[in-house]
Amino acid sequence: MDPARPSHIHLLHAQSEPNPFSRPTTPGHHSLQIGFCGLGAMGYPMARNLAKWRNQHVPGSLPILVWNRTKGKADDLLKELGDNMIMVADSLEQVASDCDIVFTNLSNDEVVKSVYEVFAKALKEPKPTKNKIFVETSTIYPSLAAELDTLLSNVPSAHFITSPVFGPPAAANAAQLLIVMSGDYRSKKEVAHLLVPAVGRKIMDLGGNVEKAPTFKLVGNSLILGSLELLAEVFTLSEKAGIGAPLVHQFIKEVMPAPPLINYGEKMLHDHFDGSKGFAIDGGLKDSAHIRKLATELDSPMPALDAAHQHMLTARALHANQVRRGNARFDVLDWSSLVAGARVSAGLDGFDSSKHSKVIPEKE
Repeated sequence: MDPARPSHIHLLHAQSEPNPFSRPTTPGHHSLQIGFCGLGAMGYPMARNLAKWRNQHVPGSLPILVWNRTKGKADDLLKELGDNMIMVADSLEQVASDCDIVFTNLSNDEVVKSVYEVFAKALKEPKPTKNKIFVETSTIYPSLAAELDTLLSNVPSAHFITSPVFGPPAAANAAQLLIVMSGDYRSKKEVAHLLVPAVGRKIMDLGGNVEKAPTFKLVGNSLILGSLELLAEVFTLSEKAGIGAPLVHQFIKEVMPAPPLINYGEKMLHDHFDGSKGFAIDGGLKDSAHIRKLATELDSPMPALDAAHQHMLTARALHANQVRRGNARFDVLDWSSLVAGARVSAGLDGFDSSKHSKVIPEKE
């Protein structure tokens, strides 16, 4: 067997441990200057947990330098944790020049690319004299990861790894994210021990190709999104059949109690579509667009994903109409609201399941 291409069995064995990397032999974690850019629904709790864990477990650790496009989020984190754990950066250039390790968690590919272009430009002169590691944790298209790696390869001593995360904001808050990594081995080894257990519960190593972790993230998200679509269709059918979604949700708990099915089923069941407390539908549409692009490039049809994408578009259009009329319940929709698309297609109310019994005649 080619040692550079381990078998799937070897890879699965490596993934059985919470952290597949041995501890770095080089001391000095306490003196690392860490930066974190992007304090949205996921980035904020990730940065907060990292800062708190280092403060509690790494004596003498430096405050984390944070940056956000709207400075208010950074100021909120500083106010919450104090200046012994958080410093607010004046600019992206300051983060690039001052930090040894920089994490980014940003909204979309365009923003990610623009931020890394600023990093690369800031490090052209003066060139860094010690190693820097840039860690991209957003959900991006795989080819962008290769572009960023090439961009930073022109900077001496700069390394780039991809490290997208699985889990909703609640998992980020609880430091229970699943983290997948690809890229330079030594950099992954250094970063993995910063992230687990401070930010996540487990690391999965996808090897040296920086495109692999973003690809895996899209594959994983396609499974989650496809499950949401199936839930939406089954719940809608059960409502039309006079069985009711609550009984189906109970069935799921008894027969296939996977946390995503239970948790997202709970949201659909009770019309809890607040995207500010979950995963915003715009992010879901961005991810589904990436997945559909990947599937098209690889000639791998995904009809369930196509249906989910269309139902999210329907839900967003319905919500936009409510906003115009001034009767929207939520400022931002969660991606579980795709059930509205399935409901409307079946002649039911999209966002208010309490109205379903009024349009479905009771069967004898």
